[in-house]
Amino acid sequence: MWFLGMDVGTGGTRAVVVDGDGKLISSAASEHAPFRAEHAGWAEQDPEDWWRAAQEAVRGAIAAAPEPKQPVAALALTGQMHGCVLLDAAGAVLRPAMIWCDTRTQPECDWLTEKIGYEKLIDLVANPALPNFTVTKLLWSRTHEPELYAKIAHVLCPKDYVRYRLTGEFAIDVQEASGTLLLDVAHRRWSPEVAAAADVKQSWLPKVYESTEICARISASAAGATGLAAGTPVAAGAGDQGAGAVGMGILEPGSVSATIGTSGVVFAATAQPTKDAKGRLHTFCHAVPGLWHVMGVTQSAGLSLNWLRNTFFAGQSYDALSAAAAKVAATSDGLHWAPYLLGERTPHLDPEVRAAFTGIGVNHTTAHFVRAVLEGVAYSLEDSFSLFAELGIPVKNIRLGGGGARGPLWRRIQAGIYGHAVEVLTAEEGGAFGCALMAGVGVGHWADLHEACAAAIEVAERIEATPEEVAAYKSGYAAWCKVYPALKTLE
Repeated sequence: MWFLGMDVGTGGTRAVVVDGDGKLISSAASEHAPFRAEHAGWAEQDPEDWWRAAQEAVRGAIAAAPEPKQPVAALALTGQMHGCVLLDAAGAVLRPAMIWCDTRTQPECDWLTEKIGYEKLIDLVANPALPNFTVTKLLWSRTHEPELYAKIAHVLCPKDYVRYRLTGEFAIDVQEASGTLLLDVAHRRWSPEVAAAADVKQSWLPKVYESTEICARISASAAGATGLAAGTPVAAGAGDQGAGAVGMGILEPGSVSATIGTSGVVFAATAQPTKDAKGRLHTFCHAVPGLWHVMGVTQSAGLSLNWLRNTFFAGQSYDALSAAAAKVAATSDGLHWAPYLLGERTPHLDPEVRAAFTGIGVNHTTAHFVRAVLEGVAYSLEDSFSLFAELGIPVKNIRLGGGGARGPLWRRIQAGIYGHAVEVLTAEEGGAFGCALMAGVGVGHWADLHEACAAAIEVAERIEATPEEVAAYKSGYAAWCKVYPALKTLE
């Protein structure tokens, strides 16, 4: 019995096939066209390009699976969160989708916050209004595109648009819906109060499901396009961070992941919705029914290292850059990187602040700048751990994911800065893998996600920082924390 997971990311769509023992047996990916940024702070993609990439990835993953082939028994989807796909009554896309890193909507955030009230908004949907969230993009369209806005019949997030093309159904999971700012997170249902305040019709919103629920089936037309069988069950899935957490076994309160992809996320499972009155952390429904999670986000995590390499070290490999940085002492001899290339979310909620190196001296080499970026990203994620401590959120074990888990230096830096042992998995396959497990649960192959993860996930290594590293980084973090207030004065 095979299960398929699909991840509609920013840079591309990836599909994986997992067998009945929870083992990855094949995968394939198809790149997306780069997102368009016609103006500063804008980021748009064509939903039709996601659908093209999804077809290619699914066909490729099935083709790459070993013989004898088995039918895919079920699938589930994940993808980039917070995007805004607008459809008319015929299901046609009305405009390019504004995606998660589009930050043009601060005026709409201010308007919605003033209309509802900051504390009331957090009470209703557990989060403040931020430019990344879906509803603020809807408000921007209402203000700037009134003729187009009048044609809206459906609003979807990116992976849910691909589901629509696969099945003809308008559906969303509770974890993804939490990132729209339209979900009553505590009660796992749409918030009529916020929808009314934002002039969003209830009929526009897809039906909400728990992540492991079967919500649709592959249509005949999509079967022909993908190679999947018509009628194949589709589970609701989750947004990229929720699905990635499942794929790493972050299922119980006290379990935490720190994932460095384009953005960086610290994710902690909680037994109840833990709301931060100041709105510095996101509080979402977990992909595990009956649980929630808190999440701190660094906008430019892996993006920081990618930007550094492409701008100053073109042609050099990440391994070579990391090897040089490993020869530099912890804290980079006082050189700091503030990773605010796209503004920041946690804990500052500041879309306008921008990145900077500080403390540059004649003693600093190119290797210092690389190490400072690795440390600056981890310091930014430590901001989230500091908030966890403030709010009483337990941290019993930390698992690393994404690019930040692959390099030994970045793993060690994170252990030292977090002041906690960190674990890496034998095979960290990301959100698509987590979705394949959800699909298996959805059709009853595993009783629940705990059983699925027990079968599929294995810890490969545990990294402990030395007391000297922890002490050095404690001092380094205190110095780094002075950088943001200084940058704020320059806005």
